Amino acid sequence: MHNCMNHKTCIEEALKEARLICDQKGLRFTKIREFILRMVWENHKPTKAYELLDKIPSSNYSPQPPTVYRALDFLLNNGFIHKINSLNAFVGCSHPLKHDECYFMICRKCDEIKECCDDQITSVIKKKLDSSQFSSKNIAIEISGDCYECSKEL
Repeated sequence: MHNCMNHKTCIEEALKEARLICDQKGLRFTKIREFILRMVWENHKPTKAYELLDKIPSSNYSPQPPTVYRALDFLLNNGFIHKINSLNAFVGCSHPLKHDECYFMICRKCDEIKECCDDQITSVIKKKLDSSQFSSKNIAIEISGDCYECSKEL
């Protein structure tokens, strides 16, 4: 489902962009934050916090849940990753700081997640929120189904 042609390049671009944004905003992109971001980007499938905990080399970092959750909070708050609420898992953001609205297509078979952006959908949602006098913090829609590649296999 994912359009990534070279996953190593994909990961390196995400890390490079995170470093640049942190430099511009005066944020510390520590080794553990970089490590966690790299692990989230390791594939295009959702990653759970405890899966990340299992990957932390104990010789370098404290392999404790607070270590992972602090890094995840930093990455979430700065737009480098997204939380997929229905799976209680995380995926990398392919375009950090571009917008707060995200739509995710989640394949039930291969577990890959595709992040989508659509100004028309956002406009309709914001219009409904305005008419309801509802102030949103962020907008995320998760759609579960089968990607094209998986649906061909039937």
